[in-house]
Amino acid sequence: MKIAANIMVSLAALLTGCIAASAQIKIGDSIEVDKITHNFGDVLLDSGPLSCEYTITNTGDEPCVIYNVTTSCGCTEAEWTRQPLKKGEKGKISVSYSNDEGPYPFDKSVTVYLSNLKKPLILKLKGVSQEKMRPLESQYPIHFGALGLRETYIKCGNLEQGRSKTETIIVANISSSPLQLDFKDISENLDIQVSPNPVPAKSTAEISFTVNSDKDKWGKNNYWATPVLNGRVISENGKIRKLGVWAFTKENFDDLSESEISKGSMPRFASSTFNFGKVPVGTEIHATFKLKNEGKSCFCVYKVDVDACCYSHSDIPVADPGEEITFRVHLDTKDMHAGECLKIVTLTTNSPLRPIVNLFISGILE
Repeated sequence: MKIAANIMVSLAALLTGCIAASAQIKIGDSIEVDKITHNFGDVLLDSGPLSCEYTITNTGDEPCVIYNVTTSCGCTEAEWTRQPLKKGEKGKISVSYSNDEGPYPFDKSVTVYLSNLKKPLILKLKGVSQEKMRPLESQYPIHFGALGLRETYIKCGNLEQGRSKTETIIVANISSSPLQLDFKDISENLDIQVSPNPVPAKSTAEISFTVNSDKDKWGKNNYWATPVLNGRVISENGKIRKLGVWAFTKENFDDLSESEISKGSMPRFASSTFNFGKVPVGTEIHATFKLKNEGKSCFCVYKVDVDACCYSHSDIPVADPGEEITFRVHLDTKDMHAGECLKIVTLTTNSPLRPIVNLFISGILE
């Protein structure tokens, strides 16, 4: 019976892995890719070069050509399908990493130029190279019961409207039995896949987090999910443990021509930094920023983000071409430490040339 059970678990993991692997990620209107990130997980430094492959499918009506593929450093090399891809045809990008940079985490970029995409496609390969393999418990030091992790807050980076963004992490089952990993209370616009699932005993699995854009969400947003291990939610000190994901959503200008981009809005700030001088901790800062719209269409701000726990801001009116406007950001410093202070104010805008604007509030807290 035990052998049969193990066979069923292995079969379920294999089937689940196949299903996850077949999921396609849509890029633009005419390209699909099987994955954005290949995570090697933990590898030995003396195991030699590492290789992976990405599959690109042309879903458009016109032939697609992979013009060029470049890598972020000389330690990574790429080969790719050279002939044009007709509708429905698949092309391959094969990437090898030398794995000789030392026992460190690695995160490499592969930039793919395609004939039917205005902007290049950025692929990733990452992992952790080690001199010798350590026990899973120490490799994945954050423990949610039998689930071992390296991080509980995953960064997906920039996400354009109308698109999705996927990030993957490796997790470990540190127990001696298979681990069924599910999720509940998943934030809207967040999809999660685990492969293989159940996670084999004393082994690893990959979790893919996909954030889907939403016209009601701009700038930095947090997404959450509660892991369920073999049907059980993990809590610590009475608090349910969750995984967090963040992505920064900005406008998508891919469909605009160069002429249309040149006719867009263009904010010009009188100063990108507001210096409040020296003030006691606890003082409320009122930072003023002025801008003039030097573009040919109206300028608007979708969202204001500040890297501070307590802040607010005035309404930012829409600026007509040639119009000057002023807005204020209010910063509460009561929970800040004394010393130099530098806070970033990030505006998500409708400007094709400046979709993200960073402003600064600086000074000294005494």
